[in-house]
Amino acid sequence: MTRFTSVALLKDREFAALAGTAFARSQAYSTILIALALYADLFQTTGVVEGLFGAMFALVQLLIVLPLGRKVDTGNAKRYLLAGFLLNIGVFVGFVFVTSPAHVVLVRMVQGLSASILWITGAAVVGEISPDDQQGRWLGAYNQFASVSSLAGDLVGGYLLFAYGFTATYVVLSVITMGSFVLVFTFLRDNPGGRKDPEEAGSAETFRALLGLPMLRALVGFRFFFSFGKMAVILFLPIYARTSFGISAFAIGWIMAGGKLTKALTQGFVGNLTDRHGMEHYFVATGATMYGLGTAAIPLAAYAEGMIDPITVTVHGDTQILGGAFIALFAAYSLLGIADSIRLPASMSLFVDEGEQYNSVASAMSLRSISWKVGQVTGPILVGTTMDFVSTEAGFFLAAGFIVVATIAFVVTARRAHSRRIVTENPSPGD
Repeated sequence: MTRFTSVALLKDREFAALAGTAFARSQAYSTILIALALYADLFQTTGVVEGLFGAMFALVQLLIVLPLGRKVDTGNAKRYLLAGFLLNIGVFVGFVFVTSPAHVVLVRMVQGLSASILWITGAAVVGEISPDDQQGRWLGAYNQFASVSSLAGDLVGGYLLFAYGFTATYVVLSVITMGSFVLVFTFLRDNPGGRKDPEEAGSAETFRALLGLPMLRALVGFRFFFSFGKMAVILFLPIYARTSFGISAFAIGWIMAGGKLTKALTQGFVGNLTDRHGMEHYFVATGATMYGLGTAAIPLAAYAEGMIDPITVTVHGDTQILGGAFIALFAAYSLLGIADSIRLPASMSLFVDEGEQYNSVASAMSLRSISWKVGQVTGPILVGTTMDFVSTEAGFFLAAGFIVVATIAFVVTARRAHSRRIVTENPSPGD
C-alpha cells in the first residue's frame, strides 16, 4: 500500500491553495504574538492590559463565528476567503501606526475578524472537498501546513522583528498574504462547499440540532474550559519570556518554534492514526493531559534561570545569552506541540463527522470556534489579573488547572457519548 504523506496532497491544486490559506493565516498570527510581547515591554503594560490583547481579539470572534458559519454553509466560501486576505492586509497596515496599548487592542479586534474568516472558512472547505475516507489525513495535513507556517512566523517573524523592526515585518507579511490570495483566486473552485439550502439553515435551528448530538456537546464543553488555559499560555508565554527574563524577539521565536516544530512533524502522522484506529475521543483526552503537564512546567523557567550555564549565540552582529529560562521555556513549549499533535486532528475529525449528520460542517466548525471564544475572552483577563495580584507563576498554574478540569469532564462525557453511539449504530435484533 502506498504510504500517503502530507506533502503528496500538494499535487491537488485546491488543497495547495487551501494550504496557502493556512500558511498566511498562521504565519501572521505567530509573528504578531511575538510583536505583542514587544509592545508589552515597550508600553510597560500590566497583566490585565496584556490580557486585553488576547480578550478583545477573541471577543470579535465570539460575535462573528455563528453568523459566519451559516453564511459559509449557504454561500460562496471562496469569496469569504478572498475577503479575509484583504482584511488581514489592513491589519498589518494598522499595526504599523500603533502608538499606545489602546491602539494595539483596537487593531487586534480587526485581526480577530480576519482570522475568523480565514480559519472557519478554510477548515470547512477542507472538510467539504476531502474524500470521505481521508478526512483525518486532509485535516491533519491542513493543520500540519499551518504548523509549518506558524514555525516560519516564529523564526522568520521573530528575526525580522529583532533585526528590522515592526514596519518591515508587516510589509513581508502583506506580501505573503497577497501570494495566498492569488493561489485561492486561481485554483480553488468557485463556491466550494456551501451545500446547505438557505431555507433549511435556520440559524438557531441548525445549531440546536447539532447540539443535540451527545459527542458534539462533549466536545463543546471540553473546549470551553480548555480554552481558558491554552489561550492564556499562548498569549502570556512570549510576554513572560520578554518582560521577566529580557529574552529577545528572535530568541522568543526559537521558543515558540520548539512547539511548532514538534506539531508540524507529527500532526499528519497522528491524523493517519485517527483514520485507522478511530476512538478519536481518547486521542483528544491524551493530548489535553499532556498539554496540562506542559503548562504546569512553564513556571520552572524562574528556577532554571541561573542554574543552567548560559549559551552564547551571535545573531545579526548582536550577542545573545540564552540561559536556563530559555531552555526551560523551549522544552515546555515543545511538549505542548506534541500534545496538540495528538489532540487536534482527532478533535477536528469529530466535529466534521458530527456536522455531516446535518450537512452543516461549517456550522459545526463555528460551534467548535465559539466554544473556544468564551474562554479565550475571559481566560487571559483572569490569568492576567492573577499575575498582577499574586504572581506570574500562579497565573500559569491557574491555566493548568483549567486544562485538568476540562480533560476530566471530557473523559466522562465523551465515553458516555461514544457508548450511546455504538448502541444506536448497532441496535439489538429486537429493535
